[in-house]
Amino acid sequence: MAYESVGESVGEPVGDTALTGLFRLPIVQAPMAGGGSCPPLAAAVSEAGGLGFLAAGYKTPAAMYEEIKQLRARTSRPFGVNLFMPQPPAADPAAVEVYAEQLAGEATWYDVPLGDWDRAADDGYEAKLAILLDDPVPVVSFTFGCPSAEDLAALAAAGTLTAVTVTSVAEARTAWEAGAAALCVQGVEAGGHQGTHHDDPRLDGTGAGAGLLALLTEVREAVPLPLLAAGGLMRGAQIAAVLAAGACAAQLGTAFLACPESGASELHKRALTDPLFTGTELTRAFSGRPARGLVNRFIREHGPYAPAAYPQVHYLTAGLRKAAAAAGDPQAVNLWAGQGHRLARDLPAARLVEVLATELDAARASLTAPSRGSDS
Repeated sequence: MAYESVGESVGEPVGDTALTGLFRLPIVQAPMAGGGSCPPLAAAVSEAGGLGFLAAGYKTPAAMYEEIKQLRARTSRPFGVNLFMPQPPAADPAAVEVYAEQLAGEATWYDVPLGDWDRAADDGYEAKLAILLDDPVPVVSFTFGCPSAEDLAALAAAGTLTAVTVTSVAEARTAWEAGAAALCVQGVEAGGHQGTHHDDPRLDGTGAGAGLLALLTEVREAVPLPLLAAGGLMRGAQIAAVLAAGACAAQLGTAFLACPESGASELHKRALTDPLFTGTELTRAFSGRPARGLVNRFIREHGPYAPAAYPQVHYLTAGLRKAAAAAGDPQAVNLWAGQGHRLARDLPAARLVEVLATELDAARASLTAPSRGSDS
């Protein structure tokens, strides 16, 4: 069986696949670029029976490889690495310049220059892929697009399982046809960036994305691949729900963000359950791409005017965000969080995995327990 039992019911596998054979429990720690995912967190999750992930996004190829070495020194268990796909040039550079002018007051307030946004948008993809082919890791996942069939085949030949993040049935079919081994189905509830393959500003607002359970069911009926379910999952009962809907495992990000092993700032961790922040919103304010974060002053003031220009806006605002964090000001920091952020628990990662597994057991037991209703 793919999973060893925890209690009576966690041991029941959803599907006997190469992917589920890598972890004892159907719990995957999401790759959170920008610092949240780090070797201590990934190692703790993998050691506890889940699947830990490193996030290579925004890192140099050398930094990615250094983190892989650090993780291997901490655990012999399987883990994954996530890559960002290369992005097209800014469709409207003038719009980025206009946004930069709007942010001039922020730069003055935090006494920091705006970042140089006219930079390469490939995130070092080819160099990172070359490293992962030369020194393979168990799993490589992709965000913001689908790799070529050649790249996926090369990773498979190296013994690496591949997973592509999808937010629609069309994207799922594309990844399946390209040769992905698995899919990460991301609902609109997820914190951080939406992993859409093509950023279409016409879909902002009410057309921003599908809820996880509906999307998971649609993808399950359209594509015969193992599915990781991601989006707002914080409790074991929610994991039970996505497993029942056809996922082979649940991918949790915000739930692990509050762990002491997480690389997120203390400012970010405290904000997750701070009553000052009443909700989340999809915004382009910090990066130029829709991403879900806690609503703060920066999102309210600049979100409506941010252009669809990723990663250009990300680079433009990088210095501002760093300066605000250093000043302990959460009102100008990208506090990425899923819709379930108030359910965050300040627990060591291994303990959180254990608690989630126990909750999953309880949820499954309640589903299989005899009904207490009348015999009529």
